[in-house]
Amino acid sequence: MTATHLPRDPSRRRAIIVLVAATLVVAGTARLGVWQLDRAAQKEALQQSLDTRSQLLPVAAAMLADTAEAADEQHYRRTAVRGHWVSTATVFLDNRQMDARQGFFVVTPLRLSDAPGVVLVQRGWTPRDLLDRTKVPRLPDEPGEVTVVGHIAPPPGRLYDFAGAASGVIRQNLDVAAFAQEFSLQLKPLSIVQDAEGAPQDGLLRQWPRPDLGIQQHYGYAFQWFALCALMTGLYVWFQLVQPRLRSKR
Repeated sequence: MTATHLPRDPSRRRAIIVLVAATLVVAGTARLGVWQLDRAAQKEALQQSLDTRSQLLPVAAAMLADTAEAADEQHYRRTAVRGHWVSTATVFLDNRQMDARQGFFVVTPLRLSDAPGVVLVQRGWTPRDLLDRTKVPRLPDEPGEVTVVGHIAPPPGRLYDFAGAASGVIRQNLDVAAFAQEFSLQLKPLSIVQDAEGAPQDGLLRQWPRPDLGIQQHYGYAFQWFALCALMTGLYVWFQLVQPRLRSKR
């Protein structure tokens, strides 16, 4: 068996190396662009699924999921539940935005009346006090049974936390398992995002944004990879094919 060797001519050897390198780069960037388009298609299918869920019949309190796997299937479905606020466990999640303003997400557990267990309710957003960042608004006292109308969602999203473990009324993040243990609550692995319609006049803002799955970001990445692929192809054609022919004609 004979081994394959590069040509002894330095210029020809260099041309083969450049061709191989350019081919690898062009193929790699093209493949990454296709992969980003595939990810965008997957996200679009998921978005369509979530939009379809929002049109289904509301989930009754007794049907709320007790496991993370079952909760995934209920996310963004509508629900209406009755219960009593566990007001002593209300927390204010810091550095949360609504309408491009910084403030708090107000989260309070609701002890269900029609089913065993407790569910976290994302009640709304309130601005931060600019003079005293440790000051939080006083919510109206609702000692009796309340009805919460909204949609099922994952627990509040996590932000980067320099302090580590959360405690107190103002927190950066809320760990469901630790929170349940802290207040001895039988929490379900989901939350309810309360709608503005039918909500009490408590001063909280409830203009919740539509879930952003980052579809446009994938299209942007795909454009960048395909643009890099086209650039590498153009550079190779210009420097390795067009310029040598122009020099030879001269």
